[in-house]
Amino acid sequence: MPGSRFLYTLTLFGYFGTLALLTAWYSWLAPPTHFQTALVLMMVLLPLLFPLRGLLHGRKYTFAWSCFLALLYFIHGVMEAYSSEVTRHLGLVEVLCTSVWFLAAMAYVRSKDI
Repeated sequence: MPGSRFLYTLTLFGYFGTLALLTAWYSWLAPPTHFQTALVLMMVLLPLLFPLRGLLHGRKYTFAWSCFLALLYFIHGVMEAYSSEVTRHLGLVEVLCTSVWFLAAMAYVRSKDI
């Protein structure tokens, strides 16, 4: 099915976009001031690594449960966009990436059921 291949690619785009954004965000765009950078990166990026293998292999179950993870990062992006003037633009980009990830993954799971 050609639509499922597009949704697979779109999901990975949103997932890796979120991963790259958070890495850049906490590494050099707006590094944390009160905590060590390595600790913050580990706490923020470690949960993102759990669905990596299943997403790369196109497993429907992994796409489904990774949506829960996308929602957590969506909440983080909304909180940053609302609360901080400095990182507002980064929060909005995170909201965009996680929205693409979530919507494409849900559509991918749905297309695999048909």
